[in-house]
Amino acid sequence: MSPVTPPPVDPWLSGAVAVDVALASQATADAIADRQARRLRELLASARLHSPLYRRLLKGCEPGTVGLADLPRTPKAELMARFDEWVADPRLRLDALRRFVADRRRIADAFLGRYVVWESSGSSGVPGIFVQDAMAMAVYDALEAVRRPVLRPLQRWLDPWSLGDRIAFVGATGGHFASTVSIERLRRLNPALSTRLQGISFLQPVEGIVAALNDFAPSVIATYPSAAALLAEERSSGRLRASPSEVWTGGEDLSAARREFVGRAFGCPVTNSYGASEFLSLASECRHGRMHFNCDWAILEPVDESGRAVVPGEPCATTLLTNLANHVQPLIRCDLGDQVVLQARGCPCGSPLPVIDVQGRSDDTLRLGRGASGPVSVLPLALSTMLEEEAGLFDFQLVQQGPCELLLRTGLSGTEAEAALLRARRVLDAFLESQGAAGVQVHLRSGEPGDAGRSGKLRRVVVAPDGRRGGP
Repeated sequence: MSPVTPPPVDPWLSGAVAVDVALASQATADAIADRQARRLRELLASARLHSPLYRRLLKGCEPGTVGLADLPRTPKAELMARFDEWVADPRLRLDALRRFVADRRRIADAFLGRYVVWESSGSSGVPGIFVQDAMAMAVYDALEAVRRPVLRPLQRWLDPWSLGDRIAFVGATGGHFASTVSIERLRRLNPALSTRLQGISFLQPVEGIVAALNDFAPSVIATYPSAAALLAEERSSGRLRASPSEVWTGGEDLSAARREFVGRAFGCPVTNSYGASEFLSLASECRHGRMHFNCDWAILEPVDESGRAVVPGEPCATTLLTNLANHVQPLIRCDLGDQVVLQARGCPCGSPLPVIDVQGRSDDTLRLGRGASGPVSVLPLALSTMLEEEAGLFDFQLVQQGPCELLLRTGLSGTEAEAALLRARRVLDAFLESQGAAGVQVHLRSGEPGDAGRSGKLRRVVVAPDGRRGGP
């Protein structure tokens, strides 16, 4: 194993970016637009100079003289297929990065001594690898610290950096995912936080998650909305004794009903955020519960099926992202696959940052098998993680057709698809058995794409309505 290298950080750069983020939070909309335009020009100039792929894509496009909408869209699959031409540092090679993220002992290590690396879950069918330099990390850190919602004003005044909090992250802790890398990075950079930040794997049975939370007694629980709802059930039943002062969620839809249920069960405020592997901190909620987009460091373009911009307030087919902070791996009009609505109206909180509505993932928590106390709850993201990490299957939909019956289908076909499905069934059988869900049958179908949800994105883990066979 290579020697452990500390995560990269530039204290002076981090401080300067934090000051800029704080000032922009109080600036006018015109001042923020000026920041965005300047950073876009700098990104395009850097991409043309250092990225062989973008040197070709942007040929003839002079920064400052061409509109963003005139530039080509860049699907993630195409970028990943041409990764070595895409990145701006010729030392970055996809094969080496894949070996790096395959080693779970190296989570938050510095790649080449200077880069933070994480992988995406492949929810769009194309797993990605994303490389961040000190500048990008300084931006993400500042946005998280400065624009995090103030749920406890007195506590924020006394402890602005949350050094006194005990924060538990419930999620996929065994891979180089953005949240896991970020938490481990903070633990290494600040030894004082090493005992106050804890990752708890949601791949273990619910009883194990509950026991870990009861033992750690967090003041903050950070997780996904589906996991928060499951933990709220455990709290209501009395099995979960942990009593956090805040619950942070992200990565999935947080409906008003789910927010109210979680908040009532824990007796504390619940706040949601929006981010992606492509840009860690895209938006966060204000005290009025509205999501404000960090448009000084990123650009979102909601577009229709033909790639034309939609007017504010109207739904879109997908959203294009331009990351203004990351020059080492330029993301310019990259298709996120999310439905984002930019609102024309302002917000009573007075923030100059625009309000957005996000339609993200809305997978179902499954209740399966015949455990000792009845059906066992299984989180959708835990199932997706197992199928991706252990079976190597990314194009799939898993449908619960009955208490002990699952359908696993993929749009792939041929011999490789059949082998992947058989491998995935073995992984599912072992995982469900470890969760205590006994007697579950898994049916397989290849060459059958799953049905998309109302967001337009594939719902990967769903319960068939009324037990109807064949899918939602």
